[in-house]
Amino acid sequence: MRAASKNITAIVFAGTASMAFAGESMLYEIEGEAFEGYYASPSEDAPLIVIVHDWDGLGDYEKKRVDMLAEQGYAAFAMDLYGTGNRGSNVDEARALSGALRDDRDRMRDLMLGSLAAVGHKGANIDNAVVAGYCFGGSAVLEFARSGIEMKGFATFHGGLKTPEGQDYSETKGEVLVMHGTADRGVTMEDFAALASQLESAGVSHEMVTYSGAPHGFTNFDSDRYHEEADKKSWAQFFLFLEEVLD
Repeated sequence: MRAASKNITAIVFAGTASMAFAGESMLYEIEGEAFEGYYASPSEDAPLIVIVHDWDGLGDYEKKRVDMLAEQGYAAFAMDLYGTGNRGSNVDEARALSGALRDDRDRMRDLMLGSLAAVGHKGANIDNAVVAGYCFGGSAVLEFARSGIEMKGFATFHGGLKTPEGQDYSETKGEVLVMHGTADRGVTMEDFAALASQLESAGVSHEMVTYSGAPHGFTNFDSDRYHEEADKKSWAQFFLFLEEVLD
């Protein structure tokens, strides 16, 4: 694994078992700060899927996705970018937490690197891994891709697609999968097309899929924005991607 920023130290502590399939809370530290992720691994050396949470922080939704992946034979880890006990319980809190990282891209990258190192210390195979994210997490995944980190792939579900000023995909290593709803009012089809052009110009292998009628957050089971057809199709597309890029 190639570090994309300064060296990060991560300390992993014992997890607390959950009732979900094979999952456990995973406590870890990055540069003295406490974080709480969620990890499941059905077997040694299983390919690893790393999940980056939505703007409200790691919750039951991401844990459910981890368990779903473990049931299919993958090791899966939902990282925590906000810190233990820091979650967005309302829109204002979520906006503040996610906005702080959008305003400090170096910290965002460092926390992702530190979280990846932590799950590596736990025994996960970080050399055979894909990182995926939802909404804010999708934006973070693309930030990770631009950083130059060596991953097998980067996947985003209804994520933010705009590239910050001064950044590009010239250092991206790994394939990119973008799954987007054409009824998304916050992330436009112009954003989608611009990203496609940037990836093509940088020579990044990519696949970009749109789903008709799907709004922003279309995979969120418990939301009124949930779009069952787009969720099922994007989940199936994701597994095809995993089969293609992972060893």
